Amino acid sequence: MSSIHSTMTLASVTRPPTVDLVKSGLKRRYRAERRFRSYGMAAVIMSVLFLAFLFFSIVSKGYTAFQQTFIRLPIHFDPAEIDPTNPAAANYDGMIRQALLKRFPTVEGRNARRDLFALVSPGASFQLSAMARQDPSVIGRTVEVWLPANDDIDMLVKGQIDRDLPETERRLNNDQLEWVRSLQAENMIEKHFNRIFFTAGDSREPELAGIWGAAVGSFYTLLVTLVLSFPIGVAAAVYLQEFAPKNTWTDIIEVNINNLAAVPSIIFGLLGLAVFLNFFGLPRSTPLVGGLVLTLMTLPTIIIASRVALGAVPPSIREAALGVGASKTQVVLHHVLPLALPGVLTGAIIGMARALGETAPLLMIGMVAFIVDIPKGLTDPATALPVQIFLWADSPERGFVERTSAAIMVLLAFLIVMNATAIFLRRRFERRW
Repeated sequence: MSSIHSTMTLASVTRPPTVDLVKSGLKRRYRAERRFRSYGMAAVIMSVLFLAFLFFSIVSKGYTAFQQTFIRLPIHFDPAEIDPTNPAAANYDGMIRQALLKRFPTVEGRNARRDLFALVSPGASFQLSAMARQDPSVIGRTVEVWLPANDDIDMLVKGQIDRDLPETERRLNNDQLEWVRSLQAENMIEKHFNRIFFTAGDSREPELAGIWGAAVGSFYTLLVTLVLSFPIGVAAAVYLQEFAPKNTWTDIIEVNINNLAAVPSIIFGLLGLAVFLNFFGLPRSTPLVGGLVLTLMTLPTIIIASRVALGAVPPSIREAALGVGASKTQVVLHHVLPLALPGVLTGAIIGMARALGETAPLLMIGMVAFIVDIPKGLTDPATALPVQIFLWADSPERGFVERTSAAIMVLLAFLIVMNATAIFLRRRFERRW
């Protein structure tokens, strides 16, 4: 008996107290928690760094597109060349060449003159034509006009072309560099705000290319998408959430709606190609067809978000309305739907933001065409802003590289505004139960 008592006493002496065991376990758990938090913080920091690097890369390449190089030349609007009844038919290219030769009278030879004429954009003649049409009083006068420079000259002035490289390794020869230096010394070359980028359509010349045509095409496409997807999506969500019986068929519908939200967008483009173009014969490359395709793509998102918003309304609201004699339709339209409207609008805006950034379905229905004119309606040929970015990214000219990044900046700005609007609406009108 005494031996057993001594053994228990020895065990109690050698075994650590319960408090020490708890403290050591707490220390391990605290260390594990700190490690987990540090891993999470490191992941957040890495995500922010990658995002900052992406934005820096885009902005560093695209901010220069918001300025354009112009050359000031005295243009003589020769009345012998311009018909007042039809000013657009005049030889404005010849007037620009005469102004350049007058400024550099020593330039001789066919190749040298071709290099001299290449300082000015090939589309500068359209600017002179527009001036003569808008103000016929310029005919017969010599007017100082700022004309857009060629894209190579624009890149040179912006520092994108190294002047110290050998002549064989750059796109501009030594004579052109000397002419540019001479014009800069006389303040005849300046960088101005690039209004062309925001007011013009697409062009094969980088210095004349703009996003306005693509922006208008995106507006018409999103207009069709919103007009169709919002009422249809909300009506479908209201029926499934409030009126549809719970049976096998509604379960199948709900499963398919959830699956459609995860279908790749190019599948909707193939569906639009097969149904709207090949079967119904609608015109290709139009905002109408693009809006129909994007409607199919955004409907699942709007339906799911609207159902979640409707389901978040407390049942007591429905019961109280039914208790005072309201019908089921009155309960939904007068009480449930208004209270769920902030969530419904948030889902619709998020769906529209997704539609704004989509490219693949629009490529499948032909909205990848080279469109110069600004669309005037839903059935006019048009392209969209993401597709315009895709087209410019495939162009080899250095001028299109900066315009691609600048167009991405504009698209990101639209997306940020739309998502910020969704967040504002949710926080402004959200009801917490």
